[in-house]
Amino acid sequence: MNKYEAMFIVKPDLSEEERKNLFNQIAEAVTKNNGAIINSCVWADRRKLYFPIKKHHEGMYYLLNFNLPPLAVKEIRNVYKLNENILRVLISNLK
Repeated sequence: MNKYEAMFIVKPDLSEEERKNLFNQIAEAVTKNNGAIINSCVWADRRKLYFPIKKHHEGMYYLLNFNLPPLAVKEIRNVYKLNENILRVLISNLK
């Protein structure tokens, strides 16, 4: 298993409950693919974007560190792209 770091930009107008549900969906995608979450945090609660993403000028940033088999990264990336509340995601391999 490799270590990964993911940065998510999510819609800024989500309620507290919607944010919790979204984070649970994000974490569930990792654990369903035999991964383990190491650390997670809110990197920025609400921040102005440099350019609009899906017609949004602000976003909330989440940071997630996790272990995952290398072949499962593509699968969870596809799951994240299908979620309409996630504006952008970047998954990086930590060495």
